[in-house]
Amino acid sequence: MTTRDVIVEAAGRILRTRGYAHATTKEIAREAGYSEATLYKYFTDKTEIFLSVLSTRLPGYETVLARINDHGADREVRDNLVDVAAVALAFYAENFPISMSLFSSADLLAAHRRRLGELGSDGPRRPLAGLARYLAAEQRRGRIRSGADPAAVAALLIGACFQQGFLSAFDGTSRSEEESRRDAERLVDTLLAGLTP
Repeated sequence: MTTRDVIVEAAGRILRTRGYAHATTKEIAREAGYSEATLYKYFTDKTEIFLSVLSTRLPGYETVLARINDHGADREVRDNLVDVAAVALAFYAENFPISMSLFSSADLLAAHRRRLGELGSDGPRRPLAGLARYLAAEQRRGRIRSGADPAAVAALLIGACFQQGFLSAFDGTSRSEEESRRDAERLVDTLLAGLTP
């Protein structure tokens, strides 16, 4: 594992237990076993570390969204959406505790938004846009009702997954991969009842 990987892994542990607002680069460096100076050789600030932590947890999400956008027509709509919901449920359950402290201060959230912009990240809108693109393509293929709004449908599914992540964090519970898959199927089946032609 590279020094950068060790720092990102340590940051994930600290951010998960302390939250973004209360975690410090000094704590992250100590947890990683490096000096703060070493940390700054790889990252410019805490926001960049935070984004790196999220991006290490995002590949499953991005992989599924890329696959359904590139090869979605090869599979059933339900299967594609269940895959998206399953990775979204896992992502939000894992990362909700890390990011919820961003909302503890309007100044902190504004600074974080500015930094995201500087880093060229569209933040939480990215999965919504990817899913909406897929749903629009399925509409063109005639596999989703033409009157449905792809962006609204994406928001409904991703929003439900986000809510489940919140509830897991609130309750202090976790779901097995099998339970998350069943949850994903339940959400998608309910959503598809109003979407299929």
